[in-house]
Amino acid sequence: MRAKLNDTGVYTKRAGMGKVASQDMKLIFIHGAPAVGKLTVARQLAGLNGFRLFHNHLAVDLLSSVFPFGSPPFVLLREQIWLSVFSEAAKNNVSVIFTFNPESTVNAGFIDDAVSAVESGRGQVYFVELTCSENELELRIENPSRKEFGKLCSIDQYRRLRDAGAFEYRELPDGLTLDTTNSSASDTAALIEKYLHETRSTKSH
Repeated sequence: MRAKLNDTGVYTKRAGMGKVASQDMKLIFIHGAPAVGKLTVARQLAGLNGFRLFHNHLAVDLLSSVFPFGSPPFVLLREQIWLSVFSEAAKNNVSVIFTFNPESTVNAGFIDDAVSAVESGRGQVYFVELTCSENELELRIENPSRKEFGKLCSIDQYRRLRDAGAFEYRELPDGLTLDTTNSSASDTAALIEKYLHETRSTKSH
């Protein structure tokens, strides 16, 4: 079953497949470059709406303890974990906030598969892109807090990876885009929660 993007930036089922009720599962798919504030914002958002936080490094750190990052078994198992969590969360009506760093080791079909996994359980996917200026991003890269989950913490390494195309990925679906350069995590989370509320209100009418 294919997903269709409506004018609010939310994936919904095609006409004739039935309307997703407002109480059904939501997957808030927060994506952006390293150090734009995905996890920090996601934690604030989870505090506002009570959704479960399933951030990128839970699977990445688990698998990298056994397999090299980007190796075939790493890529295979990472995607299986992500999709399995999405599918079971949708089936059990557990709304989730997911953080995602678009990069070249992720299969191009992952986004469509993620949408299908959520839709199969009558859920909805809301895409939220976080951005910030390159200068601000490089200032944040070496923040000590990034060592908590073994994140990229070197400006030189970030530049090498960026220049080598490591962060290149297919275009993600439209949704909400927020610049975090001069915005606090709490303010950004509040804007996301407002967007979700307004989008749900629009769809219920």
